[in-house]
Amino acid sequence: MSDLTHGDDAAAVNSLRSAVMRLSRRLKHQRVDESLSPTEMSVLGTLSLCGKATPGELARKEHVQPPSMTRIVALLESKGLVRLEPHPEDRRQKVVTQTEQAEAMLEESRRKRNAFLATLVEGLDEDEWAKLRAAAPVLEKLAHL
Repeated sequence: MSDLTHGDDAAAVNSLRSAVMRLSRRLKHQRVDESLSPTEMSVLGTLSLCGKATPGELARKEHVQPPSMTRIVALLESKGLVRLEPHPEDRRQKVVTQTEQAEAMLEESRRKRNAFLATLVEGLDEDEWAKLRAAAPVLEKLAHL
């Protein structure tokens, strides 16, 4: 890989960062439930992907401190969006699972955000749309590195 800190590569990295951040901010405004913070929505999304997790596992996946995750899980539980269940192997721990209410809310949120993106994509020409479709797996990979 070339040195990405100089010249055209550095400009491309800067442009990508800026564009991803702006688009992310716009997508965050396409919320179904305004009472949930972006972090709370992210935790629900993580639970949607992994099915269930301990608060410690969620803290690691979300890059927050365990005490912060404990507070987030308590808030989500008070809103009826997650359940705490005994850990099957370690009685000292709890396992967090999302409720059907959370699943429905996440599905509606995804639908709304996908519709927003689809509207933006309508403004692209065929060549731009083809490039964006080709870039999607690369962006997905970057998001998980």
